[in-house]
Amino acid sequence: MCIIVQFLSAHKRLIACIIVHMHDFFAQIQWRGKAVRIECQRLQPAHSKSAVTVVFLHEGLGSVSMWREFPQRVCDALGCVGLVYSRPGYGQSSARDALEGWEPDFLHQQALEVLPALLAVLKLDTQPTWLFGHSDGASIALLHAAALPKSVAGAVVLAPHIFVEDVSIASIAKARDAYASGDLRPRLARHHGDVDSAFWGWNDAWLNPAFKSWNISAELGNIACPVLAVQGVDDEYGSMAQIEGIAARVPQTKCVALENCGHSPHRDQPDALLSAVQEFFAKHTEANS
Repeated sequence: MCIIVQFLSAHKRLIACIIVHMHDFFAQIQWRGKAVRIECQRLQPAHSKSAVTVVFLHEGLGSVSMWREFPQRVCDALGCVGLVYSRPGYGQSSARDALEGWEPDFLHQQALEVLPALLAVLKLDTQPTWLFGHSDGASIALLHAAALPKSVAGAVVLAPHIFVEDVSIASIAKARDAYASGDLRPRLARHHGDVDSAFWGWNDAWLNPAFKSWNISAELGNIACPVLAVQGVDDEYGSMAQIEGIAARVPQTKCVALENCGHSPHRDQPDALLSAVQEFFAKHTEANS
């Protein structure tokens, strides 16, 4: 069952976000025979309440900077340390090679190869982490939790993809047009050292006919941690069937549907989302304390 959270946006209050400690750095991992630079950001909460680390996994066109202040708000609310990073090909991380295309298993590669390598280099693999993923990053979180169930204490997944829908393909095709002839490219260029690497890696992979059959539903049954699955009712890239599919495979899932919300709940409904995350985190950390 999904809980509908209604939000009146007529008068949005301004929120002052005080960043207490934010440390940007680069980590280097070995991935498929290459040294890869990963842009990272460590976040410290205003008041520490938990020893848990929350790892933030960005969307298909995202990066460290595109999260803006929301990860810090999460860390402050939960009293947790945070790690935000840009995947290879994004932000200021190593760009794709000029002729390098992403195969239909590119999300599996990120979940099962890149993320474990990064956590190992940063020595964050010694205790379970919480994963906080958006869109493609949410799919990566689910895949990581399914393959390495003992390494994940909990997962929050925003607008996840567990199979390919026609609405997703149609919106991604529109994004291609907006990038080629609209203002999408200059807007994204503010967040990526090589914006073409980021956009075409993602867009070509999703519009590859071989990706149409991508479906991770059967893998989700291995997930052992609690999952908070959040979907915007007005999401232009996916339907409620995505989080309902997660709940069908992972009984410890709580589904939240956000009204007046598109593909980015942390931008469209940040307060409602943060409230749901706080409640979910408190329930499951107290149960394990």
